[in-house]
Amino acid sequence: MLDLEGLIRAALFQTGAQVVGQLFQAVADRADAAYRPRAGEHFKERASIQVRCLFGAFTLERDYYWSSAHGGHCPADDELGLEAGHSPALVRLACLEGADETSFEKARRHLEQTGGITMESRQIQRLAQRVGPAAQAFPERLAEPAARPSPPIPILYVSADGTGVPMRRQELEGRRGKGLDGKAKTRQAYLGCVFTQHKTDEKGRPVRDWASTTYVASMEGIDGFGPLLRREAVRRGLGRAGRVVLLVDGAEGLENMGRINFKDAIQIVDFYHAMEHAGLVLAALLGGKDHPDHARRLRQWAKRLLRNGVRNLVADARRECAGRPCAPAVEQELHYFDNNIGRMPYGTFRKNGFFIGSGVIEAGCKTVIGQRCKQSGMFWGKPGAQYILALRAINAGRQDDDFWKSRLAQRAGNRTPITTAA
Repeated sequence: MLDLEGLIRAALFQTGAQVVGQLFQAVADRADAAYRPRAGEHFKERASIQVRCLFGAFTLERDYYWSSAHGGHCPADDELGLEAGHSPALVRLACLEGADETSFEKARRHLEQTGGITMESRQIQRLAQRVGPAAQAFPERLAEPAARPSPPIPILYVSADGTGVPMRRQELEGRRGKGLDGKAKTRQAYLGCVFTQHKTDEKGRPVRDWASTTYVASMEGIDGFGPLLRREAVRRGLGRAGRVVLLVDGAEGLENMGRINFKDAIQIVDFYHAMEHAGLVLAALLGGKDHPDHARRLRQWAKRLLRNGVRNLVADARRECAGRPCAPAVEQELHYFDNNIGRMPYGTFRKNGFFIGSGVIEAGCKTVIGQRCKQSGMFWGKPGAQYILALRAINAGRQDDDFWKSRLAQRAGNRTPITTAA
């Protein structure tokens, strides 16, 4: 039985590749005619290349120049945005699949099964690595001045967290781990997000603005991550925000990062982590989480925390354990609350309509980082992980169009990019 749909698709692809090839050739000819060689650069020949696009492949003829200082290049390739003989749209799709799927092999199968595009998994990885440096640098771009004054933002939220990414052995040399053997098995990756809030619901609970969340990811350490997150907040309207809220989990490094980069922000230790540590305090007091009163008393802690009762809770816990063998263990767990008392008046925060949970960034760590970089058997090199995380952060924040437009403009030497449908 004939595969009619397959035959039709093959015919359409052949026609599509021919049409795209003609359009690319016309643009290449125009670019070559307008190009003026740089000092020391000489025309060598008309060179041909097989270009792959969404519909197949075609041959492209363009001028080739050489200079001893810069080597050889084809100006038309930059004007067209070609990446190693691939059209911009195909590169964008390959990078999207390579970053979005759980492996490059799965990305290969997805491209072939859904679009009839045959591309080796290794080639998808190479394209992601080729585009990766630009994706990594994308959050560092300067904010463009608005054409007209933008409306003020009532509340702008900044949140951040870190998670370990399994790395190759050579990437971990000299790094200490938390295990008994002291050897590191992962390297910290930081994820930050920025979102806005304009209203609360009928019960006074905060409502995150639809599609307002953007992300930045980094493996460069907290000192490099903080300024990167601040740049994203500035682009998102930090200067016109009525109030800025920093939501973190209570870690000292993130607290210091917020103090340095968002000194005027209202810092909130998210309620979920506060309750986690409350459970540890009660476990130390009662002798374990399996004590019959543990769940009941944890609920009491939750109610009192939500009524700005953190100071009294700490004082009550100290009185209860005074003179008992459990006192050192309880004191150790209370250290978390001592460090964060000023960032835990949850009753006041809720009255002001603020979010007190870090669900957005917790979910981001699981999806942006975990689903791609923490799969079973994965061991990453630092550049490869950073490039993939940068591409995933751009995609998660719906900034794909801006990034690929800037990539085309960069390839074209900051001239107005020529967009194509291929």
